[in-house]
Amino acid sequence: MPQAVPRPRLGDDCWILSGPTASGKTALAVSLARRLDAEIVSVDSMAVYRGLDIGTAKPTPSQRQAVRHHLVDVVGPDEPYSVARWLADAADAVEGCRSRSRRVLFVGGTPLYLRALRDGIDPLPGGHPELRRRLEDELAAVGTLPLHDRLATVDAAAAARIHPHDARRIIRALEVAAHGAGPAPGSWRESPAVEPTFAERMMIVDLPRRLLYERIDQRVEEMFSAGLVAEARAVDDAAGIGPTARQAAGYAEALEVAAGRIDEAEAVRLTQRRTRRLAKRQLTWLRSFRSAVWITA
Repeated sequence: MPQAVPRPRLGDDCWILSGPTASGKTALAVSLARRLDAEIVSVDSMAVYRGLDIGTAKPTPSQRQAVRHHLVDVVGPDEPYSVARWLADAADAVEGCRSRSRRVLFVGGTPLYLRALRDGIDPLPGGHPELRRRLEDELAAVGTLPLHDRLATVDAAAAARIHPHDARRIIRALEVAAHGAGPAPGSWRESPAVEPTFAERMMIVDLPRRLLYERIDQRVEEMFSAGLVAEARAVDDAAGIGPTARQAAGYAEALEVAAGRIDEAEAVRLTQRRTRRLAKRQLTWLRSFRSAVWITA
């Protein structure tokens, strides 16, 4: 039987602040949360990973001391973390805020999570461990592209949504399709109306594209200067950086430097390019929130 996916109960005590990477959300969020008497619920798919600090631009210790943050440092870097789990964890965080008579400020630039928060996701079928093991073995042998091609033949809509290198979601979608369990994970429910919280209380930080890219390039340089390669090496040696956490911009590149396959200058260049592409994708997704207020930082 499909498993129900819980989601936060939004209300007039909730606000949302989003925007592309490097747009200045975090500093603005702390100031705004203090004015609202709110706690912050992170909407960042990479901030959940413990030990990955430099490359994920998490709130600083002083910012986290000033305002209580939730869903930061939730799991180890070798663990998977899904949008369904984020919804459940966010629901718990929101109710915890309410138990303390605090408002809620959702902050982050992962539109996948924001859309799930707004629309919910379809119930997920139970897992199929044996099929998953076979798919993982095949993935190790041939890589993601053949599996993504196969997904396109059985669920074209899911293949269109899922990046060809997103191994975890490709495997899950193939698992669901093989058992005729309905839509692939992450399929969105049709919303009969815009969620009022998003219509009235969502803000998106906006910057001119040139300035945004300059800030991205500077941030990446600062990440590597601050020791990103050493952090990536230490975390990978201690626990391993799993395929989901490795999607955080900079970590795959830093590990390539640690292995001696590229130099740091090349890693900086590649990370800057990947982060600019991420920002462009984020902006494309965020434009779907048509009722949001766009603010200039």
